Amino acid sequence: MRRREFLGGLGCVSLLGPRAALAQNGRTFHLGTLTPIAPITAASPGGKILIKVLGERGFNLGQNLTLQPLGASGDVAKLPSLVSELKSKGVDAIVIIGYPTAIASKAAGIPTVAASGIGDPVETRLIDSLAHPGGTITGISDVAATLSAKRLSLLKEMSPKLTRIAMLWNKDDLGMTTRYQASAKAAQALGLTVQALGVREPDDFEEAFSVMKGDLPDGILMVADALTILNRRRVFEFAAARKLPAIYENEDFARDGGLMSYGSDVSECFERAAALVARIFNGEKPGDLPFEQPTRYPLVLNLKTAKATGIEIPPTLLALADDVIE
Repeated sequence: MRRREFLGGLGCVSLLGPRAALAQNGRTFHLGTLTPIAPITAASPGGKILIKVLGERGFNLGQNLTLQPLGASGDVAKLPSLVSELKSKGVDAIVIIGYPTAIASKAAGIPTVAASGIGDPVETRLIDSLAHPGGTITGISDVAATLSAKRLSLLKEMSPKLTRIAMLWNKDDLGMTTRYQASAKAAQALGLTVQALGVREPDDFEEAFSVMKGDLPDGILMVADALTILNRRRVFEFAAARKLPAIYENEDFARDGGLMSYGSDVSECFERAAALVARIFNGEKPGDLPFEQPTRYPLVLNLKTAKATGIEIPPTLLALADDVIE
């Protein structure tokens, strides 16, 4: 059941401004999309949003807009060559996901809009500042420290006896390492002990599980990137087998079997990314466009997972949920 939809809808009003009369007559604009995993196609959820919002601004697929979607299928080493491929096709802008993708697109000098997953772009020196990015990248960011504290408080609400938390993240991804560091600081501020479990490849998850088996934490927080997304079900299964409450950064995790998630609204991120693309198409430079922050952060609970694993969700937490999967 979806709640607060009216309030959530208010956050999108500013995105639905007048149609872009500035779209140049006779010109076709070429948009590329690139992620470390699956391509953002016109038929994918994110792609549908991009096409819809761009259409509202005068850029219509099949008329004056083309889409070139690419994905690295989990092999981030391919990202530079995929960016080069998009550049050779003459794309006017790229919508990307993930810090490694942002690094590759920055090196190529293509106007880039980051929809999600890049961590703190200032901390990683991807941009100069959120207000004045400089260079060729703009996009959507979030406040990792604030979100981390909220996630941990929600996990504490789920399990009041929580004192020790395991954190899983890809330590080869600088963007996600800075997010882990923000999460660890938030945990320590709440008096929690952190079990740091950095991974670099799929085989490392077994080692992480072994460490947790030997010193079982009270809960799990997993930082989302291509590596952890592709191995998410292994984490779901480990947490379920040991009845460990776990929280994830993306609502897709909870919809896919994870216990709970709290993070930016994916739909809103793509809506706002599309609006930034339209501004670039109309002649603005990405370096002059401030990074934006989401306004909607849904809490999603998977009641089916909770029942299957014997975890009881407190009524107070259920009342806070924006979406409950039953």
